[in-house]
Amino acid sequence: MNIGNKLKLLNLVGLLFAFFSMSFLLKENKPTFFIIGDSTVKNGQGNGSNGQWGWGSFMDPYFDLSQIHVKNEALGGTSTRTFYNNPKLWQQVLDRIRPGDFVIMQFGHNDSSPIVDTLRSRGTIKGNGNEYQEVYNPLLKQHEVVYSYGFYLRRFVKNIKDKGATAIICSPVPRNSWNGQYVKSSEYAIWAAEAAQNSGSFFIPLQDLVIAEYEKLGKEKVETTYFDTKDATHTLQAGALLNAKLVAQQLKLQSRIGIKKFMK
Repeated sequence: MNIGNKLKLLNLVGLLFAFFSMSFLLKENKPTFFIIGDSTVKNGQGNGSNGQWGWGSFMDPYFDLSQIHVKNEALGGTSTRTFYNNPKLWQQVLDRIRPGDFVIMQFGHNDSSPIVDTLRSRGTIKGNGNEYQEVYNPLLKQHEVVYSYGFYLRRFVKNIKDKGATAIICSPVPRNSWNGQYVKSSEYAIWAAEAAQNSGSFFIPLQDLVIAEYEKLGKEKVETTYFDTKDATHTLQAGALLNAKLVAQQLKLQSRIGIKKFMK
């Protein structure tokens, strides 16, 4: 091979190396859409092994995954308090958040649990205030200061904003609980909306959106298609798909969130 051909080959190799390096860097620099919440967001391992699904497991299809990562980090059984305080949960997510990322959260179903008990000690003070309660946590075997549901949501938002990322609060999805032909609403949706307003985060009124769909479908259809008859909280696949669709619609409609460009 003469010198001219060798130079051409070296140039070609250099161009290919530059191309693949740039492709790798672009892939690594993609933003991430983090999802955090309880079992209504990710049930079990998120694979429907017990027939129940959380809506976070069906968000991938709404995104162009060549442009953005989607990470469902929700964990069943958690409240705002236990997810925020457990270093293996929120801190591990927080450490990975980069400027330009998005974090969507939906909690509330477990926040109404007892503040102190020997089972989970996961409850929070009702509301969106700044009050607190000093308790002895028998599971952690230490004293703990417990705040309100809304306070923890606002702390999530502050942490996210400090990282240069975008925070989105969802009100909790409704349970399969009816009063005649109307679905019962939860006061946690009100507090979630207040926390979003106070913290300057985006808000998705998921409870209201889901209730509107349920009431159009009717009690019998919802109870037989979207829920297991023995469980009024966790959705079957059809219910999770509906919830995911409503979340995705809001992410597109609220253009100021800035995530629409990464969606299909």
